[in-house]
Amino acid sequence: MANKKPRKPAGRKNDNKVLRINFSWIYIIIIGFIIWMIFNRGAANPQKIEWAEVQTMFQSGDIKEIRFVRNDFKGTITIRPECLDKYKDKFGGEVPARSPHFIFLVSTAFDAEDEFTSLNASLSEEDRVKIVMENDSKVWGHILEWIFFPLLLILMWVWMFRGFRNGNMSGGGGGGMNPFNVGKASGKLTDKNKVKVTFKDVAGMYGAKEEVVEIVDFLKNPSKYTALGGKIPKGALLVGPPGTGKTLLAKAVAGEADVPFFSISGSDFVEVFVGVGASRVRDLFAQAKEKAPCIVFIDEIDAVGRARGRNVGFSSNDERENTLNQLLTEMDGFGTNSGVIVLAATNRADILDKALMRAGRFDRQIHVELPELKEREEIFKVHMNGLKVEKDFDLDFMAKHTAGFSGADIANVCNEAALTAARKDKKCIDKQDFLDAVDRIIGGLERKSAIITQKEKESIAHHEAGHAVVSWLLPYANPLFKVTLVPRGNALGAAWYLPEERKLWMKSQMIDEMSSLIGGRVAEEIVNGEPSTGAQNDLERLTSMAYAMVQYYGMSDKVGLLSFYDSTGARGYDLTKPYSDKTAELMDEEVKRLVKEIHDRTYHILVEHKEGFLKVAALLLRNEVIFAEDVEKILGPKVKPASDAENVAIDEEKDEKTSD
Repeated sequence: MANKKPRKPAGRKNDNKVLRINFSWIYIIIIGFIIWMIFNRGAANPQKIEWAEVQTMFQSGDIKEIRFVRNDFKGTITIRPECLDKYKDKFGGEVPARSPHFIFLVSTAFDAEDEFTSLNASLSEEDRVKIVMENDSKVWGHILEWIFFPLLLILMWVWMFRGFRNGNMSGGGGGGMNPFNVGKASGKLTDKNKVKVTFKDVAGMYGAKEEVVEIVDFLKNPSKYTALGGKIPKGALLVGPPGTGKTLLAKAVAGEADVPFFSISGSDFVEVFVGVGASRVRDLFAQAKEKAPCIVFIDEIDAVGRARGRNVGFSSNDERENTLNQLLTEMDGFGTNSGVIVLAATNRADILDKALMRAGRFDRQIHVELPELKEREEIFKVHMNGLKVEKDFDLDFMAKHTAGFSGADIANVCNEAALTAARKDKKCIDKQDFLDAVDRIIGGLERKSAIITQKEKESIAHHEAGHAVVSWLLPYANPLFKVTLVPRGNALGAAWYLPEERKLWMKSQMIDEMSSLIGGRVAEEIVNGEPSTGAQNDLERLTSMAYAMVQYYGMSDKVGLLSFYDSTGARGYDLTKPYSDKTAELMDEEVKRLVKEIHDRTYHILVEHKEGFLKVAALLLRNEVIFAEDVEKILGPKVKPASDAENVAIDEEKDEKTSD
């Protein structure tokens, strides 16, 4: 059999390594060589002298040759070898090895032929100097002027724009320095086989998941809807506070639907160059149509989707509005069933342009709210998968202790708890580590080096005890968890609560909460006889709640059932007030009256329970940290609302009848 060349195994890459040459270094070497040729044509280093010195050298018979350039009025001198020692001082004490040795310049009035002829005539036949008269054609100067700089510009052009040949639609690859890619969308494309996030990875958000299931079903089975003539919403807007998982939910939609996923930020569209933002919008949607069915996710869309006419300091035709106009056009210019779904996220839906929210564009809003109790438990389970937690860890307690936390906050709590346990050289993470993590995230770092005098410490203890006692004795105030004197962040002490998750606040509930806020200030007045600056934050929150009751919620009899809250944002940057000066004065008076009533009520509560209040303060001063159990031993069980007390009485009656 004839010898056959062995075949390479299928799928094996070529073993021959390709040597890649960086042409930019070649350009630099060539340019450097040309410059060296121009400015270093010889190794001689001629010294400049005046014409009078040249005449003296002539008369001494030391000059061997003079070359004079007529059009430059410049001459060079070569000294006879036997006479070089006389001029060593001009060359730093050494005899020069190369000629010419000197150079001189003359004016335009210099007559070279007459001068050199008369000088040579005065010399003997042996000492006469060889005179060479010439005109410099300036070859290198012409090369530098007509060839070198154009060549340099061409090389720089090729160097800067060579990435355009290999640049892709997203401006990546070799086009990183390519100005032609300035109008290309910088969105990140994630292929469908690389999107690994699914709904299993998204804990909680039950309502939001239900909203996006229809989008996922359409991307999986588009014919199911198109066969019946149905149209899926072209855009869905995820609205919610920061850290609630809007971006994660969008990725989960792409992962469930098994389609490509484009992600870009709203600020990536905005540039200082006119027309760049609109060009990037066109390019993004062109890429999306090529990859259809797919999902385009625009994060923080309020950066480009702000309502037109509200850009203070800019004209109505600025670059942001041009970009928004192009976005509106592209979203309404889809084919009806092109398979491109646009998801966007923002926490400022009130400032978005109305045209962006109309049917046919972002015609569906998906509200991603802060997680509730059960959802927080699931989020804790997700983030505790890789943690070494002690057995029988109380997830329910931690979920209750983190009311108002977003998913990102809970992830931060879990990570901080792990770091705290590692810092203490523990083998597993316990409940106290999680509590310390929550304290650190909410209150800040513990300031162990804070210098506090004993009198200040006593004042802080009475202040925090005032908060604790008032909240304990009022039925609608948030349940107390612990009180501490340990300084954290800007706070010298703190009272921690386990707030109930209310959707609605009754007037009595708000008044109890406001009484709890001012409890620390009133406690200082009772014990010290005067207030301190420690209640600044309490008074700020108290004033805000009081004005909300009067201005927004219609809870003032004198002001009436009026609300001056602009929930739609329609007033925008209108600085005028929607009420008269007389009404403003009336509202101010009502707020002052309300705060005064709350102050007097709180003062009466603390004076009535002064003995228990002072015991709580003393215990806090001694232990620095006390819990609800310690307060209960002094003041008895926490006062519950009347409805709860009635329910408890009914349950007790049922138990008695059952036992009978």
